[in-house]
Amino acid sequence: MKLRVRIFSIILIAVTVAGTIVYARSDRSIFEDHSIFNRSKVTVRLWYTDDSLTGYLTSKAVAYSGINQNVRIEPVLVSGLEYLEAINKASLDEDNFPDLFIITNDSLEKAYLAGLAMEISDGESYLSEDMFPHAAINSVTYDGRYIAYPMYFETSSLVYNKTYLDELAREKLQAQIDAAEGESAQAQIDAEGGTPEESTDASVEGESVSEISQEEIDAAVAESLPKTVADILGFAQSYNAPDQVEAVFKWDVTDIFYNYFFVGNYMNVGGKAGDDVSLIDIYNTDTITCMKIYQQLNQFFAIDADEIDYNSIVNDFLAGKIVYTVATTDILSKIKAAQAAGECEYEFAVADMPELTRDYDTRTMSVTNCIVVNGYTEHPTQANAVARYICNDNTTDLYSLGGKIAAHYGIKYNNSDIDNFIDVYDNSIPMPKTIETSNLWMELEIAFTKIWNGDDANDTLRQVSQNIMTQVTGENYAEELLPEPEEVDLTAGLTEDND
Repeated sequence: MKLRVRIFSIILIAVTVAGTIVYARSDRSIFEDHSIFNRSKVTVRLWYTDDSLTGYLTSKAVAYSGINQNVRIEPVLVSGLEYLEAINKASLDEDNFPDLFIITNDSLEKAYLAGLAMEISDGESYLSEDMFPHAAINSVTYDGRYIAYPMYFETSSLVYNKTYLDELAREKLQAQIDAAEGESAQAQIDAEGGTPEESTDASVEGESVSEISQEEIDAAVAESLPKTVADILGFAQSYNAPDQVEAVFKWDVTDIFYNYFFVGNYMNVGGKAGDDVSLIDIYNTDTITCMKIYQQLNQFFAIDADEIDYNSIVNDFLAGKIVYTVATTDILSKIKAAQAAGECEYEFAVADMPELTRDYDTRTMSVTNCIVVNGYTEHPTQANAVARYICNDNTTDLYSLGGKIAAHYGIKYNNSDIDNFIDVYDNSIPMPKTIETSNLWMELEIAFTKIWNGDDANDTLRQVSQNIMTQVTGENYAEELLPEPEEVDLTAGLTEDND
Protein backbone atom coordinates (compact mmCIF):
# COMPACT_ATOMS: atom_id res chain seq x y z
CA MET A 1 0.00 0.00 0.00
CA LYS A 2 1.34 3.37 -0.92
CA LEU A 3 2.49 5.61 1.91
CA ARG A 4 -0.04 8.39 1.24
CA VAL A 5 -2.88 5.88 1.25
CA ARG A 6 -1.75 4.56 4.63
CA ILE A 7 -1.52 8.09 6.00
CA PHE A 8 -5.03 8.92 4.74
CA SER A 9 -6.43 5.74 6.29
CA ILE A 10 -4.83 6.54 9.65
CA ILE A 11 -6.27 10.08 9.59
CA LEU A 12 -9.77 8.80 8.72
CA ILE A 13 -9.68 6.28 11.56
CA ALA A 14 -8.48 8.94 13.99
CA VAL A 15 -11.26 11.33 13.02
CA THR A 16 -13.88 8.60 13.37
CA VAL A 17 -12.60 7.59 16.80
CA ALA A 18 -12.52 11.23 17.94
CA GLY A 19 -16.06 11.76 16.76
CA THR A 20 -17.20 8.64 18.53
CA ILE A 21 -15.65 9.81 21.79
CA VAL A 22 -17.32 13.24 21.51
CA TYR A 23 -20.75 11.74 20.91
CA ALA A 24 -20.21 9.13 23.63
CA ARG A 25 -19.61 11.91 26.15
CA SER A 26 -22.89 13.53 25.09
CA ASP A 27 -24.77 10.20 25.47
CA ARG A 28 -25.42 10.12 21.70
CA SER A 29 -24.23 7.91 18.93
CA ILE A 30 -23.19 9.25 15.57
CA PHE A 31 -25.62 6.73 14.15
CA GLU A 32 -28.45 8.39 16.10
CA ASP A 33 -27.68 11.81 14.68
CA HIS A 34 -29.75 12.02 11.50
CA SER A 35 -28.05 15.26 10.54
CA ILE A 36 -24.93 13.17 9.81
CA PHE A 37 -26.42 9.88 8.72
CA ASN A 38 -29.96 10.48 7.37
CA ARG A 39 -30.94 6.83 7.25
CA SER A 40 -34.71 7.24 7.92
CA LYS A 41 -37.50 9.69 7.19
CA VAL A 42 -39.88 11.21 9.72
CA THR A 43 -43.44 10.14 8.92
CA VAL A 44 -46.12 12.77 9.50
CA ARG A 45 -49.54 11.11 9.51
CA LEU A 46 -52.49 13.25 8.46
CA TRP A 47 -55.98 11.96 9.25
CA TYR A 48 -59.03 13.17 7.32
CA THR A 49 -62.63 12.04 6.82
CA ASP A 50 -63.66 13.48 3.43
CA ASP A 51 -62.80 11.10 0.58
CA SER A 52 -62.98 13.94 -1.95
CA LEU A 53 -59.65 15.16 -0.51
CA THR A 54 -57.82 11.91 -1.26
CA GLY A 55 -56.50 12.89 -4.68
CA TYR A 56 -55.38 16.30 -3.49
CA LEU A 57 -53.64 15.10 -0.32
CA THR A 58 -51.93 12.28 -2.19
CA SER A 59 -50.56 14.73 -4.76
CA LYS A 60 -49.30 17.06 -2.02
CA ALA A 61 -47.63 14.15 -0.21
CA VAL A 62 -45.74 13.24 -3.38
CA ALA A 63 -44.78 16.85 -4.07
CA TYR A 64 -43.56 17.38 -0.49
CA SER A 65 -41.25 14.39 -0.66
CA GLY A 66 -39.54 16.10 -3.58
CA ILE A 67 -38.75 19.26 -1.63
CA ASN A 68 -38.12 17.70 1.80
CA GLN A 69 -36.48 14.29 1.63
CA ASN A 70 -36.40 14.00 5.43
CA VAL A 71 -40.20 13.95 5.90
CA ARG A 72 -42.88 11.72 4.46
CA ILE A 73 -46.57 12.74 4.56
CA GLU A 74 -48.94 9.83 5.08
CA PRO A 75 -52.60 10.80 4.44
CA VAL A 76 -54.99 8.42 6.21
CA LEU A 77 -58.73 8.37 5.38
CA VAL A 78 -60.76 7.41 8.46
CA SER A 79 -64.41 7.29 9.46
CA GLY A 80 -66.05 10.52 10.51
CA LEU A 81 -68.04 8.75 13.23
CA GLU A 82 -66.74 9.70 16.69
CA TYR A 83 -63.75 11.21 14.93
CA LEU A 84 -62.22 13.08 17.88
CA GLU A 85 -62.73 10.09 20.14
CA ALA A 86 -60.87 7.92 17.64
CA ILE A 87 -58.01 10.42 17.47
CA ASN A 88 -57.81 10.57 21.26
CA LYS A 89 -57.83 6.78 21.62
CA ALA A 90 -55.18 6.32 18.94
CA SER A 91 -52.99 9.03 20.48
CA LEU A 92 -53.08 7.35 23.88
CA ASP A 93 -53.00 3.66 22.96
CA GLU A 94 -51.48 3.18 19.51
CA ASP A 95 -48.24 3.79 17.64
CA ASN A 96 -49.75 4.96 14.35
CA PHE A 97 -51.68 7.93 15.70
CA PRO A 98 -52.06 11.14 13.63
CA ASP A 99 -49.59 13.97 13.92
CA LEU A 100 -52.09 16.15 12.04
CA PHE A 101 -55.82 15.91 11.47
CA ILE A 102 -58.42 17.90 9.56
CA ILE A 103 -61.47 19.00 11.51
CA THR A 104 -64.17 21.69 11.36
CA ASN A 105 -63.58 24.78 13.46
CA ASP A 106 -66.63 24.25 15.69
CA SER A 107 -64.87 21.21 17.25
CA LEU A 108 -61.66 23.03 18.12
CA GLU A 109 -62.52 23.79 21.75
CA LYS A 110 -63.27 20.14 22.40
CA ALA A 111 -60.01 19.13 20.71
CA TYR A 112 -57.97 21.70 22.62
CA LEU A 113 -59.39 20.80 26.03
CA ALA A 114 -58.64 17.14 25.30
CA GLY A 115 -55.01 17.99 24.59
CA LEU A 116 -55.40 17.14 20.91
CA ALA A 117 -54.87 20.66 19.51
CA MET A 118 -51.49 22.29 19.91
CA GLU A 119 -50.97 26.04 19.58
CA ILE A 120 -49.44 26.57 16.14
CA SER A 121 -45.93 27.93 15.80
CA ASP A 122 -45.55 31.66 15.23
CA GLY A 123 -49.29 32.05 14.66
CA GLU A 124 -49.36 35.82 15.17
CA SER A 125 -47.23 36.54 12.12
CA TYR A 126 -48.45 33.60 10.03
CA LEU A 127 -52.17 34.33 10.28
CA SER A 128 -52.00 37.82 8.85
CA GLU A 129 -54.99 39.64 7.36
CA ASP A 130 -53.02 39.99 4.14
CA MET A 131 -53.02 36.23 3.70
CA PHE A 132 -56.22 35.07 5.41
CA PRO A 133 -59.82 36.37 5.49
CA HIS A 134 -61.13 37.54 8.86
CA ALA A 135 -63.39 34.51 9.16
CA ALA A 136 -60.44 32.16 8.69
CA ILE A 137 -58.43 33.82 11.46
CA ASN A 138 -61.39 33.93 13.83
CA SER A 139 -62.25 30.31 13.11
CA VAL A 140 -58.92 29.02 14.48
CA THR A 141 -58.71 31.41 17.44
CA TYR A 142 -59.41 30.04 20.90
CA ASP A 143 -58.81 31.82 24.20
CA GLY A 144 -56.41 34.24 22.52
CA ARG A 145 -54.40 31.43 20.91
CA TYR A 146 -54.21 30.17 17.34
CA ILE A 147 -54.74 26.43 17.58
CA ALA A 148 -55.13 25.32 13.96
CA TYR A 149 -54.36 26.20 10.35
CA PRO A 150 -57.32 27.28 8.14
CA MET A 151 -57.45 24.98 5.11
CA TYR A 152 -60.77 25.41 3.28
CA PHE A 153 -64.24 26.75 3.98
CA GLU A 154 -67.94 26.44 3.31
CA THR A 155 -70.45 29.26 3.34
CA SER A 156 -73.60 30.28 1.49
CA SER A 157 -74.59 33.16 -0.76
CA LEU A 158 -77.14 34.25 -3.31
CA VAL A 159 -76.94 32.43 -6.66
CA TYR A 160 -78.99 33.36 -9.72
CA ASN A 161 -79.90 32.12 -13.18
CA LYS A 162 -77.71 34.34 -15.35
CA THR A 163 -79.41 33.22 -18.56
CA TYR A 164 -82.73 34.63 -17.39
CA LEU A 165 -81.25 37.90 -16.17
CA ASP A 166 -79.20 38.24 -19.37
CA GLU A 167 -82.36 37.86 -21.45
CA LEU A 168 -84.19 40.40 -19.32
CA ALA A 169 -81.28 42.85 -19.54
CA ARG A 170 -81.13 42.45 -23.33
CA GLU A 171 -84.85 43.15 -23.60
CA LYS A 172 -84.55 46.30 -21.49
CA LEU A 173 -81.50 47.54 -23.40
CA GLN A 174 -83.27 46.90 -26.71
CA ALA A 175 -86.32 48.75 -25.44
CA GLN A 176 -84.12 51.70 -24.55
CA ILE A 177 -82.54 51.64 -28.01
CA ASP A 178 -85.95 51.44 -29.67
CA ALA A 179 -87.23 54.31 -27.55
CA ALA A 180 -84.19 56.42 -28.38
CA GLU A 181 -84.59 55.70 -32.10
CA GLY A 182 -88.26 56.55 -31.89
CA GLU A 183 -87.49 59.85 -30.23
CA SER A 184 -84.85 60.56 -32.87
CA ALA A 185 -87.30 59.78 -35.68
CA GLN A 186 -89.93 61.99 -34.12
CA ALA A 187 -87.41 64.79 -33.75
CA GLN A 188 -86.58 64.44 -37.46
CA ILE A 189 -90.26 64.63 -38.37
CA ASP A 190 -90.70 67.70 -36.26
CA ALA A 191 -87.61 69.33 -37.76
CA GLU A 192 -88.54 68.57 -41.40
CA GLY A 193 -92.21 69.24 -40.96
CA GLY A 194 -93.16 66.03 -42.73
CA THR A 195 -92.84 62.28 -42.81
CA PRO A 196 -89.33 60.91 -43.48
CA GLU A 197 -88.91 58.31 -46.17
CA GLU A 198 -88.79 54.75 -44.97
CA SER A 199 -85.25 53.49 -44.79
CA THR A 200 -84.42 49.84 -45.08
CA ASP A 201 -80.96 50.64 -43.79
CA ALA A 202 -82.31 51.64 -40.41
CA SER A 203 -84.13 48.41 -39.76
CA VAL A 204 -84.47 44.93 -41.07
CA GLU A 205 -87.87 43.31 -40.76
CA GLY A 206 -88.75 45.53 -37.85
CA GLU A 207 -85.55 44.79 -35.88
CA SER A 208 -82.98 47.41 -34.93
CA VAL A 209 -79.52 46.94 -36.37
CA SER A 210 -77.99 48.30 -33.15
CA GLU A 211 -75.88 45.59 -31.56
CA ILE A 212 -75.88 44.95 -27.83
CA SER A 213 -72.56 43.60 -26.54
CA GLN A 214 -72.18 41.01 -23.79
CA GLU A 215 -70.26 43.60 -21.79
CA GLU A 216 -73.28 45.88 -21.87
CA ILE A 217 -75.54 43.02 -20.81
CA ASP A 218 -73.20 42.02 -17.94
CA ALA A 219 -73.10 45.62 -16.74
CA ALA A 220 -76.88 45.86 -16.84
CA VAL A 221 -77.26 42.57 -14.93
CA ALA A 222 -74.75 43.67 -12.29
CA GLU A 223 -76.66 46.92 -11.85
CA SER A 224 -79.97 45.08 -11.49
CA LEU A 225 -78.84 42.54 -8.89
CA PRO A 226 -80.88 42.82 -5.68
CA LYS A 227 -79.37 44.96 -2.95
CA THR A 228 -81.98 43.73 -0.46
CA VAL A 229 -84.24 40.74 -0.09
CA ALA A 230 -87.06 43.24 -0.50
CA ASP A 231 -85.67 43.96 -3.97
CA ILE A 232 -86.19 40.31 -4.87
CA LEU A 233 -89.78 40.70 -3.81
CA GLY A 234 -90.12 43.73 -6.09
CA PHE A 235 -88.50 41.80 -8.93
CA ALA A 236 -90.94 38.93 -8.45
CA GLN A 237 -93.90 41.30 -8.65
CA SER A 238 -92.83 42.73 -12.01
CA TYR A 239 -90.99 39.85 -13.71
CA ASN A 240 -92.67 38.22 -16.69
CA ALA A 241 -91.17 34.80 -16.01
CA PRO A 242 -90.72 32.08 -18.66
CA ASP A 243 -93.21 29.23 -18.48
CA GLN A 244 -90.75 26.82 -16.84
CA VAL A 245 -90.10 29.12 -13.88
CA GLU A 246 -92.00 27.96 -10.80
CA ALA A 247 -90.47 30.34 -8.23
CA VAL A 248 -88.50 33.56 -8.41
CA PHE A 249 -86.83 32.96 -5.01
CA LYS A 250 -86.68 29.62 -3.26
CA TRP A 251 -84.23 28.21 -0.72
CA ASP A 252 -84.04 25.52 1.94
CA VAL A 253 -85.95 27.06 4.84
CA THR A 254 -85.36 23.92 6.94
CA ASP A 255 -81.56 24.21 7.17
CA ILE A 256 -79.97 26.80 9.46
CA PHE A 257 -76.95 27.08 7.16
CA TYR A 258 -79.15 28.70 4.49
CA ASN A 259 -81.24 30.70 6.96
CA TYR A 260 -78.70 32.09 9.40
CA PHE A 261 -78.00 35.16 7.27
CA PHE A 262 -81.34 36.59 8.42
CA VAL A 263 -80.09 36.99 12.02
CA GLY A 264 -76.31 36.67 11.58
CA ASN A 265 -75.60 40.38 11.86
CA TYR A 266 -77.43 40.74 15.17
CA MET A 267 -77.06 37.42 16.99
CA ASN A 268 -73.89 37.03 19.07
CA VAL A 269 -72.80 33.55 20.11
CA GLY A 270 -69.37 33.59 21.70
CA GLY A 271 -67.95 36.78 20.20
CA LYS A 272 -66.11 37.09 16.90
CA ALA A 273 -64.08 33.93 17.55
CA GLY A 274 -67.08 32.02 18.92
CA ASP A 275 -65.16 30.95 22.03
CA ASP A 276 -66.50 33.15 24.85
CA VAL A 277 -69.67 31.99 26.63
CA SER A 278 -69.92 35.34 28.40
CA LEU A 279 -70.78 36.90 25.03
CA ILE A 280 -74.14 35.40 24.09
CA ASP A 281 -76.99 37.52 22.80
CA ILE A 282 -79.65 35.53 20.97
CA TYR A 283 -82.83 37.31 22.02
CA ASN A 284 -82.91 41.01 21.21
CA THR A 285 -85.10 43.48 19.36
CA ASP A 286 -83.10 43.24 16.13
CA THR A 287 -83.21 39.43 15.94
CA ILE A 288 -86.95 39.50 16.60
CA THR A 289 -87.44 42.05 13.80
CA CYS A 290 -85.33 40.00 11.38
CA MET A 291 -87.32 36.87 12.15
CA LYS A 292 -90.58 38.72 11.59
CA ILE A 293 -89.23 39.80 8.19
CA TYR A 294 -88.33 36.16 7.53
CA GLN A 295 -91.87 35.12 8.41
CA GLN A 296 -93.34 37.75 6.06
CA LEU A 297 -91.55 36.18 3.10
CA ASN A 298 -93.75 33.10 3.43
CA GLN A 299 -96.62 35.27 2.19
CA PHE A 300 -94.76 36.04 -1.04
CA PHE A 301 -92.58 32.97 -1.61
CA ALA A 302 -94.76 30.09 -0.53
CA ILE A 303 -92.30 27.31 0.38
CA ASP A 304 -93.56 24.17 2.08
CA ALA A 305 -90.97 23.33 4.73
CA ASP A 306 -92.22 19.74 4.81
CA GLU A 307 -91.72 19.18 1.10
CA ILE A 308 -88.27 20.57 0.30
CA ASP A 309 -84.61 20.06 1.10
CA TYR A 310 -81.36 21.46 -0.26
CA ASN A 311 -80.87 18.80 -2.94
CA SER A 312 -84.36 19.25 -4.35
CA ILE A 313 -83.84 23.02 -4.42
CA VAL A 314 -80.57 22.61 -6.32
CA ASN A 315 -82.14 20.21 -8.83
CA ASP A 316 -85.00 22.62 -9.53
CA PHE A 317 -82.57 25.52 -9.80
CA LEU A 318 -80.41 23.71 -12.37
CA ALA A 319 -83.57 22.82 -14.30
CA GLY A 320 -84.46 26.49 -14.68
CA LYS A 321 -87.43 26.37 -12.31
CA ILE A 322 -85.97 28.93 -9.88
CA VAL A 323 -84.41 32.33 -10.62
CA TYR A 324 -82.72 33.04 -7.25
CA THR A 325 -81.64 30.68 -4.48
CA VAL A 326 -79.26 30.49 -1.52
CA ALA A 327 -76.54 27.88 -2.02
CA THR A 328 -73.18 26.77 -0.72
CA THR A 329 -69.95 26.51 -2.73
CA ASP A 330 -70.80 22.97 -3.84
CA ILE A 331 -73.29 24.50 -6.27
CA LEU A 332 -70.37 25.40 -8.57
CA SER A 333 -69.29 21.79 -9.11
CA LYS A 334 -72.92 20.69 -9.48
CA ILE A 335 -73.46 23.28 -12.21
CA LYS A 336 -70.29 22.21 -14.03
CA ALA A 337 -71.21 18.52 -13.85
CA ALA A 338 -74.77 19.12 -15.08
CA GLN A 339 -73.57 21.24 -17.98
CA ALA A 340 -70.92 18.68 -18.94
CA ALA A 341 -73.55 15.95 -18.95
CA GLY A 342 -75.83 18.00 -21.18
CA GLU A 343 -78.44 18.16 -18.43
CA CYS A 344 -78.36 21.92 -17.94
CA GLU A 345 -78.77 24.59 -20.62
CA TYR A 346 -78.42 27.61 -18.34
CA GLU A 347 -75.62 29.80 -17.06
CA PHE A 348 -75.50 30.79 -13.40
CA ALA A 349 -73.58 33.25 -11.24
CA VAL A 350 -72.91 34.06 -7.58
CA ALA A 351 -73.86 37.41 -6.05
CA ASP A 352 -73.17 38.96 -2.68
CA MET A 353 -75.75 38.15 -0.04
CA PRO A 354 -78.24 41.04 -0.12
CA GLU A 355 -79.38 42.93 2.95
CA LEU A 356 -82.87 42.26 4.32
CA THR A 357 -83.95 45.87 3.91
CA ARG A 358 -82.15 49.19 3.75
CA ASP A 359 -82.11 49.19 7.56
CA TYR A 360 -81.29 45.55 8.32
CA ASP A 361 -78.10 43.91 7.11
CA THR A 362 -77.23 40.22 6.73
CA ARG A 363 -74.23 37.99 7.52
CA THR A 364 -73.90 34.36 6.56
CA MET A 365 -72.53 31.51 8.62
CA SER A 366 -69.33 29.69 7.68
CA VAL A 367 -67.52 26.51 8.61
CA THR A 368 -63.75 26.32 8.20
CA ASN A 369 -62.00 22.99 7.90
CA CYS A 370 -58.67 23.27 9.69
CA ILE A 371 -55.45 21.31 9.97
CA VAL A 372 -54.70 20.67 13.63
CA VAL A 373 -51.31 19.74 15.08
CA ASN A 374 -51.94 16.88 17.51
CA GLY A 375 -50.81 17.74 21.02
CA TYR A 376 -49.40 14.20 21.30
CA THR A 377 -47.24 14.36 18.19
CA GLU A 378 -43.58 13.44 18.59
CA HIS A 379 -42.70 15.59 15.58
CA PRO A 380 -44.21 19.06 16.22
CA THR A 381 -41.70 20.92 14.05
CA GLN A 382 -42.24 18.69 11.05
CA ALA A 383 -46.03 18.61 11.61
CA ASN A 384 -46.26 22.41 11.67
CA ALA A 385 -44.14 22.59 8.51
CA VAL A 386 -46.42 20.13 6.69
CA ALA A 387 -49.56 22.00 7.77
CA ARG A 388 -48.12 25.26 6.50
CA TYR A 389 -47.06 23.67 3.25
CA ILE A 390 -50.64 22.56 2.56
CA CYS A 391 -52.23 25.80 3.74
CA ASN A 392 -49.74 27.87 1.75
CA ASP A 393 -50.65 26.12 -1.49
CA ASN A 394 -51.31 28.85 -4.05
CA THR A 395 -52.21 26.46 -6.86
CA THR A 396 -55.81 25.69 -7.78
CA ASP A 397 -55.27 22.00 -7.00
CA LEU A 398 -57.46 21.96 -3.88
CA TYR A 399 -60.40 23.16 -5.98
CA SER A 400 -59.66 21.20 -9.17
CA LEU A 401 -58.89 17.91 -7.36
CA GLY A 402 -61.06 18.20 -4.26
CA GLY A 403 -63.75 20.74 -5.08
CA LYS A 404 -62.80 22.89 -2.07
CA ILE A 405 -62.07 26.60 -1.93
CA ALA A 406 -58.95 27.40 0.10
CA ALA A 407 -59.32 29.58 3.19
CA HIS A 408 -56.48 31.91 2.19
CA TYR A 409 -55.80 34.57 -0.40
CA GLY A 410 -53.31 34.43 -3.24
CA ILE A 411 -54.89 31.84 -5.54
CA LYS A 412 -55.79 32.94 -9.05
CA TYR A 413 -58.95 30.96 -9.80
CA ASN A 414 -59.90 33.15 -12.76
CA ASN A 415 -63.47 32.57 -11.65
CA SER A 416 -65.57 35.50 -10.41
CA ASP A 417 -68.04 33.14 -8.70
CA ILE A 418 -65.31 31.69 -6.48
CA ASP A 419 -64.04 35.21 -5.78
CA ASN A 420 -67.54 36.24 -4.71
CA PHE A 421 -67.81 33.28 -2.33
CA ILE A 422 -64.46 34.29 -0.80
CA ASP A 423 -65.73 37.84 -0.26
CA VAL A 424 -68.86 36.51 1.46
CA TYR A 425 -66.70 34.17 3.58
CA ASP A 426 -64.51 37.07 4.71
CA ASN A 427 -67.56 38.77 6.26
CA SER A 428 -69.18 35.59 7.58
CA ILE A 429 -69.75 34.38 11.13
CA PRO A 430 -67.64 31.27 11.89
CA MET A 431 -69.62 28.52 13.57
CA PRO A 432 -68.92 28.89 17.33
CA LYS A 433 -66.62 26.50 19.20
CA THR A 434 -68.17 26.61 22.66
CA ILE A 435 -69.25 23.19 23.88
CA GLU A 436 -72.11 24.68 25.93
CA THR A 437 -73.81 25.99 22.78
CA SER A 438 -73.22 22.95 20.59
CA ASN A 439 -76.94 22.25 20.15
CA LEU A 440 -77.86 25.86 19.35
CA TRP A 441 -78.06 25.04 15.64
CA MET A 442 -80.65 22.36 16.18
CA GLU A 443 -82.60 24.73 18.41
CA LEU A 444 -82.43 27.49 15.78
CA GLU A 445 -83.38 25.15 12.97
CA ILE A 446 -86.53 24.16 14.85
CA ALA A 447 -87.24 27.81 15.69
CA PHE A 448 -86.86 28.96 12.07
CA THR A 449 -89.28 26.27 10.89
CA LYS A 450 -91.82 27.20 13.56
CA ILE A 451 -91.62 30.90 12.74
CA TRP A 452 -91.84 30.21 8.99
CA ASN A 453 -95.01 28.26 9.64
CA GLY A 454 -96.58 31.05 11.69
CA ASP A 455 -95.42 30.76 15.32
CA ASP A 456 -94.76 33.99 17.18
CA ALA A 457 -91.17 35.16 16.53
CA ASN A 458 -90.79 36.90 19.89
CA ASP A 459 -91.87 33.93 22.00
CA THR A 460 -89.95 31.40 19.88
CA LEU A 461 -86.62 33.26 20.04
CA ARG A 462 -87.07 33.88 23.75
CA GLN A 463 -87.46 30.15 24.33
CA VAL A 464 -84.32 29.37 22.33
CA SER A 465 -82.31 31.87 24.36
CA GLN A 466 -83.61 30.50 27.65
CA ASN A 467 -82.69 26.94 26.66
CA ILE A 468 -79.15 27.90 25.65
CA MET A 469 -78.52 30.14 28.63
CA THR A 470 -79.75 27.40 30.96
CA GLN A 471 -77.06 25.14 29.49
CA VAL A 472 -74.40 27.85 29.78
CA THR A 473 -75.20 28.89 33.36
CA GLY A 474 -76.15 25.45 34.66
CA GLU A 475 -79.40 26.72 36.17
CA ASN A 476 -82.85 27.70 34.97
CA TYR A 477 -82.63 30.94 33.07
CA ALA A 478 -85.53 33.29 32.33
CA GLU A 479 -85.39 36.03 29.70
CA GLU A 480 -87.41 39.16 30.34
CA LEU A 481 -90.06 39.42 27.64
CA LEU A 482 -89.16 42.14 25.15
CA PRO A 483 -91.86 44.40 23.70
CA GLU A 484 -92.92 43.71 20.13
CA PRO A 485 -90.84 45.71 17.65
CA GLU A 486 -92.53 47.75 14.95
CA GLU A 487 -93.57 45.86 11.85
CA VAL A 488 -91.37 46.27 8.79
CA ASP A 489 -93.18 46.78 5.52
CA LEU A 490 -91.09 44.86 2.99
CA THR A 491 -92.74 46.55 0.02
CA ALA A 492 -91.59 49.92 1.39
CA GLY A 493 -87.98 48.76 1.31
CA LEU A 494 -87.69 48.46 -2.44
CA THR A 495 -84.85 50.29 -4.17
CA GLU A 496 -85.59 52.88 -6.81
CA ASP A 497 -84.99 50.36 -9.59
CA ASN A 498 -87.96 48.36 -8.43
CA ASP A 499 -90.25 51.21 -7.47
